[in-house]
Amino acid sequence: MPDSQQEESRMPLLDHLRELRSRLIRAAIAIGLGCAAAYVKADLLFGLLTLPLREVSQGRVLLIGTGIEEAFFTKLKVALIAGLFLASPVVFYQIWRFVAPGLYTAERRLAVPFVATATLFFLLGAYFCWAVVFKLGYSFFLSQYASIGVRPTIRITRYLRFSAKLLLGFGVTFELPIFTYFLVRLGLIDYRMMLRHFRYAVLAIFVLAAALTPPDMLSQFLLAIPLLLLYGASVGVAYLARSQPAPVPVEQAPDAG
Repeated sequence: MPDSQQEESRMPLLDHLRELRSRLIRAAIAIGLGCAAAYVKADLLFGLLTLPLREVSQGRVLLIGTGIEEAFFTKLKVALIAGLFLASPVVFYQIWRFVAPGLYTAERRLAVPFVATATLFFLLGAYFCWAVVFKLGYSFFLSQYASIGVRPTIRITRYLRFSAKLLLGFGVTFELPIFTYFLVRLGLIDYRMMLRHFRYAVLAIFVLAAALTPPDMLSQFLLAIPLLLLYGASVGVAYLARSQPAPVPVEQAPDAG
């Protein structure tokens, strides 16, 4: 008798798409609930989001709104971003549930560690961006205004779009070591392959950084450099994960009796 894992592997493509749709709907509901909860504190969250700019500029930058509805939609977008972070454990759990049928039984028990570590790294990436990258980036951009003797006046929608892309970009890229571990355990990659394709990885990293950040070189380098370091850490993770004994599938497990 084939076990459930083999049955899942034969699941028709249409069933996989239905499962994906189900997981996406659950994740969207969680994000929506997180957004609703965050909207209550949208004023505070917007203040936190603009804090690095205000600290760096020391009052030299004026944030403005140019539409009657702009403040409302800004609060709504801030709440949506915060809702995504609040719902990230649920989102990662849905990702886990979608890929779990392809894992060995022993690895399916890693749901809680996966969700916890993935959420932690996602939040760490966003925090690193907020605490470090924002200040470095904003200092550079404001210095360019100072060099031409212009006082910057920035629309809140443009500031929010810029900041959100960086926050989410850093949050996602900090997931690299986590997903590397599970790709190695699935036998899809190993540390030798990662080392062998290092040059291509560097190129891909800079392309990804250009896609996830605003169109300026500084933002791209601020994302690419940590991502290169994370890639190096992921090679180490791949080596450690591969050095562990491979789990035994259920149908091949020795009889306990």
